[in-house]
Amino acid sequence: MKEEGKKPNSNNSWKKLVRKKWFYPAVYLTFAALILTAVIWYQNRAIDLPEDALDTENTQDQIHDSDLDTVPVVTQEETLKMPVANATDAEIVTKFFDYDAPQEDREQALILYNNKYYQSVGVDIASANDEAFDVTAAMSGTVTEVKEDPLQGMVVELTHDNGVTTKYSSLEDVTVSSGAEVTQGDVLGTAGRNLFGQANGVHVHFELRKDGTPLNPEDFFNKTLSDIELPKEEEDEDKSEETNVEEDAIDDAASEAEHDELSRDEGDANEDDEANEEENADENADEETEDPDAGSGDEDAESPDAETPEAESSASSASA
Repeated sequence: MKEEGKKPNSNNSWKKLVRKKWFYPAVYLTFAALILTAVIWYQNRAIDLPEDALDTENTQDQIHDSDLDTVPVVTQEETLKMPVANATDAEIVTKFFDYDAPQEDREQALILYNNKYYQSVGVDIASANDEAFDVTAAMSGTVTEVKEDPLQGMVVELTHDNGVTTKYSSLEDVTVSSGAEVTQGDVLGTAGRNLFGQANGVHVHFELRKDGTPLNPEDFFNKTLSDIELPKEEEDEDKSEETNVEEDAIDDAASEAEHDELSRDEGDANEDDEANEEENADENADEETEDPDAGSGDEDAESPDAETPEAESSASSASA
């Protein structure tokens, strides 16, 4: 009976304890103290680490950062490709005319039209089975011209960097318009027929130019854009032409300067002549104004002489 009576007293004591105003703040403060103690212990543990361990961690971090800084950014430059979707099924049937090429290649670079032979400034590419095929952009660029030529058919011109242009003729079903941006391999149209190269059947006429000068595309296939350059001889000729133009301009400027000086001298001489003429005219005018006075003086001087005979006659009559 006594034990049963004690149980309610212990429960009541806990309830009374919980009901105290300071109980929950005391519990919160206890937990806060434990957490703060754990944080301080962790910090002290980090400070007490061996110096070798810290140096190892710092070295690893530096190596990792240096690896991130020295990662190279590799950008692969495009190379000139044949303007066909499948190069294995295509062949060059007309070559670029080059005076230094073998006789056979030069003959293959001649185009017969209207009973006359013309030198090819590009290459004609056809399929082995004479069927139409997709014509693609040899390099990425901008479409600068789309036109229909009466002899070459539909023509598409692309402009690239470094003064390079590519031209695609004898096209059908053109899929691009002027001003469009294309990437390498984009379809520009399909190969077709034209009057100028009608002997080749279905084909595409492809031209490569550097600063407006046609180049042999076969010499630059699979080469980068920066490798497409004019031959040194042509560059020297261009430089000599520029030098001649500059010299001509200098000579023209010198001749103009001499002409200006001569014209100035002539103008000065004319001004001097006019001034002399004016002075002479003034002197003549002064002389003319002086002549009447001189004449009157003479008349006045001669008048006494003229009256002398009359005086003599009167004197004679008086004496008579």
